[in-house]
Amino acid sequence: MSIRQGDLALLKDPLAQALLRSKIPARFAYVWPDGSPRVVPIWFHWNGREIVMATPPKAPKLKALAKNPRVSLTIDANDFPPGVLLIRGTARLEPVDGIAPEYELCAQRYFDAKLAESWLKQLRGMISSQVRITITPEWAALLDFQTRFPSALSG
Repeated sequence: MSIRQGDLALLKDPLAQALLRSKIPARFAYVWPDGSPRVVPIWFHWNGREIVMATPPKAPKLKALAKNPRVSLTIDANDFPPGVLLIRGTARLEPVDGIAPEYELCAQRYFDAKLAESWLKQLRGMISSQVRITITPEWAALLDFQTRFPSALSG
């Protein structure tokens, strides 16, 4: 029996796990205070339970997230057929002194070791703190365009 879209058990699927460990930035969607939608690419860290991101404390998205923490994100591959992981949840914001450990893990995953070290050193000279954005998935969907298709293509 296949797992239904929306079920968090989809996060354990091998395709979902590969996307969560990939170097593909998440596309992070939230609602701006005027009600208009926003989407930004952002590094993320999957800790096995939550998506964790970090941003400078002056990032405009923090004001929007404080007002409306309901968010969604997608991680999608460019290969064909594309793998697409969709997640919905509620963002929690937490100030962090220095660079968030999860952000350091992101730098190490997205860059090689030397570039990660160089980037983190440069960033420490630019900011003294970050805000950790943590999303506990409340809904997940997975598309592989082989066995799982968008609802518009499903019978």
